[in-house]
Amino acid sequence: MSEKNYTPIIAYLGPEATFTHVAASELFGDVGLIAQPTIPDCIEAVASGRATYAVVPLENALEGSVPLTIDYMFSEHDLFIQAELSIPIEQHLMVHQSRKDEVDTIESVHSHPHALAQCHKYLLYQHKGTPLIQTTSTAAAAKYVSEHPEEKIAAIGNRLACEKYDLHMVEEKIHDFHFNHTRFIVVSQQKGRIEKAGHTNVPKTTLMVKLPKDDRAGMLHQVLSVFSWRKLNLTKIESRPLKTGLGNYFFIIDVLEDEEAPLMKGALEELTALGCSVRSFGTYYSYEQEATQKV
Repeated sequence: MSEKNYTPIIAYLGPEATFTHVAASELFGDVGLIAQPTIPDCIEAVASGRATYAVVPLENALEGSVPLTIDYMFSEHDLFIQAELSIPIEQHLMVHQSRKDEVDTIESVHSHPHALAQCHKYLLYQHKGTPLIQTTSTAAAAKYVSEHPEEKIAAIGNRLACEKYDLHMVEEKIHDFHFNHTRFIVVSQQKGRIEKAGHTNVPKTTLMVKLPKDDRAGMLHQVLSVFSWRKLNLTKIESRPLKTGLGNYFFIIDVLEDEEAPLMKGALEELTALGCSVRSFGTYYSYEQEATQKV
């Protein structure tokens, strides 16, 4: 098959109308997208070759990192990041069309754990005592509400989910903070970078760094100094358990530089000389979607 006629397959956390679906559509359009029930399923689809790319959430401005993504990306498979996209997160309360005049009788609110947490104050004051039911995604909650008109339930999700599953919008923008964004990454079996209009000028490289086994005093300071004296800007450093015993960690480090740049090559060589184990997840561009009616 020629490059011209090649259509990549993109796995994303489904069902249709999740925030991940919005992110995938923003980068790839609507052709070739396949919904997956969980984040591990998305990553496994790429690892097994059933999909060319997977779009998965990595970090939320309020709730922090998404552990499932990190565990599967950094511990289970040798995959690479080809792009990242940040999109605004707006949450809305919705019910079945047949229940639009019975909002006061809601017996439970369904959504993804992060969405429920993002609407904590609203739920506390407007629906105090109402059971909160966790789902695999916001769209899964909306889909469930659409399929169970007999239940007095509500979902929290985005506008696309409300439209897709023909629900009634009870209240818009119920999230506690209005600067909330989620960072999504595009993962693949190969290194590379997705290039389209609108990306940042400076590329980003994500590294996984394991400290030497002797873990001598000041080791983390030495690691950070490798980047500091070269004036390499770190946008994130996070520790995660190695799952080899209590107190054993690795570090995820985001650097605003191309891994092929001379200073970065020098930094990686110095980290190796210090006895660290270093793995690069590739260099990629960042994209950001403005707030729109779509989400």
